Amino acid sequence: MLDGVDRMRITVLGAGTMGHGIAQVAAQAGNDVVVRDIKEDILERGVKSIEANLQGGVDRGKVSDEEKAATLDRIATTTDLADAVTDAELVIEAVPEDIDIKQETFEAVEDAAPDGAVLASNTSSLSVTKVASVLDDPSRAVGLHFFNPVHIMELVELVVAEQTDEATVAFAEGFVDDIGREPVTVRDSAGFASSRLGVALGVEAIRMLETGVAGPRAIDRTMELGYNHPMGPIELTDVVGLDVRLDILEYLREELGERFRPPQLLRQKVRAGKLGKKTGEGFYVWEGGERVGASDD
Repeated sequence: MLDGVDRMRITVLGAGTMGHGIAQVAAQAGNDVVVRDIKEDILERGVKSIEANLQGGVDRGKVSDEEKAATLDRIATTTDLADAVTDAELVIEAVPEDIDIKQETFEAVEDAAPDGAVLASNTSSLSVTKVASVLDDPSRAVGLHFFNPVHIMELVELVVAEQTDEATVAFAEGFVDDIGREPVTVRDSAGFASSRLGVALGVEAIRMLETGVAGPRAIDRTMELGYNHPMGPIELTDVVGLDVRLDILEYLREELGERFRPPQLLRQKVRAGKLGKKTGEGFYVWEGGERVGASDD
């Protein structure tokens, strides 16, 4: 097992919303980062998003021009998985939330990465124990559940699988501390702590929409002003993606019972391709990444 987390060589698999954010915070902390995805255009979009996030920090006086340049210099990209992980000390997968894809990714990584590398999954709800079960050495696997937007959110949920050994947990905790985030360690169970609680709130908010209790703005403002949430549960569903929320609910329903049954309204939105911010419409309408109205206005 590795000692220390200074100037690590980190690989992030996936340059999407979560992947590019993880790469950014790891590089900002001084680590050398390789981002791998299956297509060059996805990698290009990911790097542009990192640049935009950093420039936003510069504009707000939170990041210096020198820090922005140094962070970007520490990030490399590739479409070759073996090349991406060959020298990695930590590999974090941020591939789609599908158990088969994650297992296939872990198997490929184990074949190409150094024996001592820690393998982490950014899954928000799937069993890390099951993901790691395909490995010859599952003791080095752990869950590192980052939150969106990664460059702003301070929490990382550290999920301990049945096979994870103490050295891997200590290493993962050290890494999270090193990048300026706070690790909260939980046992591997369906939905962990964060997704289980967050989805429960979100699904009840959608049921309230279905039954006409209130509109999306009113429900969101209730939680923002009454409970000091930075974002209401309906808007958060749009930001996360309605399809992602639906998949998580289906999984939690299977594992934990009918209280996580997806509302019909959510299914209708997903069938219509209204997936939230990423498609321009979900429960709200979005333009240029900004919320401009409610979908049913």
